[in-house]
Amino acid sequence: MKKYLLLLLLFPAILGFSQNADINILRDINLNRNKQLDGFYRGITNSAAPVAIGTPIILYGISLLEKDSANKQKAIFVGVSVITATAIATLLKYAVNRPRPFITYPYLDKVTDGGSPSFPSGHTSDAFALATSLSIAYPKWYVIAPSFAWAGAVGFSRMDLGVHYPSDVLAGAILGAGSAYVCYKVNQLINQNKKKKLKSALNNF
Repeated sequence: MKKYLLLLLLFPAILGFSQNADINILRDINLNRNKQLDGFYRGITNSAAPVAIGTPIILYGISLLEKDSANKQKAIFVGVSVITATAIATLLKYAVNRPRPFITYPYLDKVTDGGSPSFPSGHTSDAFALATSLSIAYPKWYVIAPSFAWAGAVGFSRMDLGVHYPSDVLAGAILGAGSAYVCYKVNQLINQNKKKKLKSALNNF
């Protein structure tokens, strides 16, 4: 929990990232992008919510069909990680209330939707919460590599399409990964307490 609080304390520092550097990086990415890839990056950015929500649901459904309690718990962990990241990101958005970059800098090309406040990137936090929780639940290279490659692409797409600052994306990645890690540690504590209670009950039997 202390590590998670440390991550939250980093957010103001991230937001305080030099505004000149923030907009300069975004301008270079957005205005110098390959416009032929706009459709590809819109697809990547639009995949964030369906993939983040759909993956734990599919995993849960498969675990029910196979009557696999271990994978059922993993699916729940992945789902809770994404929900936690979404909730915290939403709260932070309206607490910080940072305007979108295309509002402050109208010369940017806004190539996709972006309505809520800018900081942090919700798409990125969802993507990294999913990637991190999947990597913890299924620590295989063929899960870890594509999960983080996709999450990184989601984060980059938000800048490429002109709807988030680099600091928004960085904060979203930290928030998503941090949410998954905290959910993992909380889950460990719950399981340990269950084992202790079971052991105590058996000893008193």
